[in-house]
Amino acid sequence: MKKRIEHDSMGEIEVACDRLWGAQTQRSFENFPQGLKLMPKDQIHALILVKKAAAIVNESQGKLDNKRKEAIVRACDRLLAGGYEDHFPLTVYQTGSGTQTNMNVNEVIAHLANELLGEDLIHPNDHVNMSQSTNDSFPTAMHIASLLAIRDRLLPEIENLGQAFRKKAEEFEGIIKTGRTHLQDATPLALSDEIKTYSDLILRDEDYIKESAKALEKLAIGGTAVGTGLNTKEGYDKEMARLLSEFTGLDLEADPNKFLQLSSKGGLARTHGAIKILASNLLKIAEDIRFLSSGPRTGIGELIIPANEPGSSIMPGKVNPTQVEMLSMICLEVLANDQAITMANSLGQLELNAYMPLIISKTLESIDILAGGIHSFNIHLVQGLVANEEKIKENLEKSLMLVTSLSPFIGYEKAAELAKFAHKKGISLRAANKELAYVSDEEFIKIVDPKKMI
Repeated sequence: MKKRIEHDSMGEIEVACDRLWGAQTQRSFENFPQGLKLMPKDQIHALILVKKAAAIVNESQGKLDNKRKEAIVRACDRLLAGGYEDHFPLTVYQTGSGTQTNMNVNEVIAHLANELLGEDLIHPNDHVNMSQSTNDSFPTAMHIASLLAIRDRLLPEIENLGQAFRKKAEEFEGIIKTGRTHLQDATPLALSDEIKTYSDLILRDEDYIKESAKALEKLAIGGTAVGTGLNTKEGYDKEMARLLSEFTGLDLEADPNKFLQLSSKGGLARTHGAIKILASNLLKIAEDIRFLSSGPRTGIGELIIPANEPGSSIMPGKVNPTQVEMLSMICLEVLANDQAITMANSLGQLELNAYMPLIISKTLESIDILAGGIHSFNIHLVQGLVANEEKIKENLEKSLMLVTSLSPFIGYEKAAELAKFAHKKGISLRAANKELAYVSDEEFIKIVDPKKMI
């Protein structure tokens, strides 16, 4: 493999000729663990957007000449179009500010811009990184990457799942089933109400995520090293926010308190907290479906899940709730990610949080695995969910908690005695009432009507 000599403030180092990066990237590649999780592509993409915007604003403010600006913009556009992923080789596990990845992006843009120019005119620090520090450009990219991922990948899947549950609730209209609290029989409810609740729960979580994510619309850009804005011109931050909004379709603004954005990652912690709540509610829904579809003959068996694949290597004909298990594992991972993000945010020291690569990695991972898991759960389970009306009716008729409707007529204690008597003798409430004669059989049929109890 042919190599060339690159240099930085620490001296010279060899870099493969087919790589667009420079000395700082090479040193990082050699000094940090290899073969581990790479910096997310979304973060790289967002950083390139920051560099493109900075070149345009710096030129407009007279800090960068037009030739260099045009070359940087062309290089950024080329990278944003894709096909250069191999030139961003650095792991998440690097310096906590993301400096190595910021310089990786700077160097790749500079080398590509110089190739396009046919001359060595663009310097990664002096020109591509102009008016920036990693400490403000990296968190700015974190916010943009997270907002785009939420908008483009997560929210559509949440909406689709919520609507799928709503449609399924309409399909189940008119079916009355046994309610359960503490996993014990309770008074009846409509299956449609139970399923529609899943829809409303998910769609309210969607609104909560949207509201929480507004914290990410405030950007650190313009704060440079510690939040003072050293080496920037007045208005640079606002113009950067305007351009980045134009590039992305997001509603971004420069945070007037750059110290806050550099030292705390509270916006990301808040946003991921909302995503965590979605995960916790999805876990509840998945577990509900696991219980209700248990069986098919010796469990609750009120819902029938699609038979997507064989469930056992030894038990023929077995079908397992695999989509439930898949989504449950994803939800647990999101809950764990939230703990990592919460701890990382709390460990910001003085003027900088030095856990940013971990935070953005965990945030984007949660968004991606939830979006993928929700999509699969919707397509392969929810849309094919069937109500086992025969089993639902059987369970309802056996439920002792129908006795609750008798309480206003015979009193709580007699109603409890009736339920215990029926349970002890293994007979229905109606049969028990015939023996105890608390009300006439005609009155019993009239009062103990599940349709009137929902």
